[in-house]
Amino acid sequence: MHPRATLNRSSRSSFGSRVSVLLLAMSATMATVYVAGRLWQDAQTRAYLIQELDKRNGQGQSAISVDDTLKRIDCREQQKKLSNLEMDLAAARQGGFVPKQLAKIDGTRSKKRILAVIGIITTFGLKKNRDAIRKAWMPTGAALEKLADEKGIIVRFVVGRSANRGDSLDKQIDGENRQTNDFIILEGQVEAPEELPRKTKSFFIHAVENWDAEFYAKVNDDVYVNIDALGAMLTTHLDKPRLYIGCMKSGEVFSEPTQIWYEPDWWKFGDKKAYFRHASGELYVISKTLAQFISINRSMLRMYAHDDVSTGSWFIGLDVKHINEGKFCCSWSSGLSLSLSYTHTNLCMHAQSDPPGPHFCTKERNS
Repeated sequence: MHPRATLNRSSRSSFGSRVSVLLLAMSATMATVYVAGRLWQDAQTRAYLIQELDKRNGQGQSAISVDDTLKRIDCREQQKKLSNLEMDLAAARQGGFVPKQLAKIDGTRSKKRILAVIGIITTFGLKKNRDAIRKAWMPTGAALEKLADEKGIIVRFVVGRSANRGDSLDKQIDGENRQTNDFIILEGQVEAPEELPRKTKSFFIHAVENWDAEFYAKVNDDVYVNIDALGAMLTTHLDKPRLYIGCMKSGEVFSEPTQIWYEPDWWKFGDKKAYFRHASGELYVISKTLAQFISINRSMLRMYAHDDVSTGSWFIGLDVKHINEGKFCCSWSSGLSLSLSYTHTNLCMHAQSDPPGPHFCTKERNS
């Protein structure tokens, strides 16, 4: 065979091999680019889905892993157990006028648990009422501190601030408090008749944040309380963690603006326009758990026109024990001096003050 022909066939074979290799390389490159593109697209799709899932779940950054979810569930379970333990601890505290003292470190001082904090709701211009209460049943000076130390009862007048902050009304209260040191002055609370429900709520919030007591009581400044009998009665309820004690009533909801007890939200009480059961505003007591509930949920609690109705509404739907205590139905009495000798049937009496001084009528107060 001719050498030149042999060389040509060899060259064509070599060229064909190079073309095949080149085509194979190009195919591999294209496949690699295709696979990389799909992987990148899948990664983008996953990232988008995770972002959408975050938005729907309100997480904002990344999806919650299974481990994180389990940790959250466990944390909630621990919180429930802690809450149950606190209620069990409250139910276990019994024995004596003053419950066993549990010391709590608060900065450089310790707070001791007390039986009750009594807030006497008062306002500007009623110093005569306050002085009558100081003479009748509320200790003053060192005796006020002795009441807290020996019987575990804190008593304070409760007042807000003038709408014209720093005026003569505020100065009069400040001056009186400097002399007596027996006020809770609610700095963020405006003192006005229509503010009474909010003021009552502010008192419970202030009291539970400043004193660790078993009970918190609200009293009007024209009511005289048998404080020893009140303390003795409260000790019988130390085994019940969620208590609402008072002279329970319901009554008509007044829908006419000209009526003295007008309720602007009367339509919320149904066709029969009757209030739910709630404690009369002269004197009622709530347990620590309920006071804490008020403090925690302060921004969501609805206020009605009257403070006693408002307080009662906060506990609707809760697992609360309503105690209709007849001794909290403050009677109207006459012929009693400021030293006040109480009968066994009542813990309080309702005083009507007219010049020149307080007197009592014989008519029983109707709820």
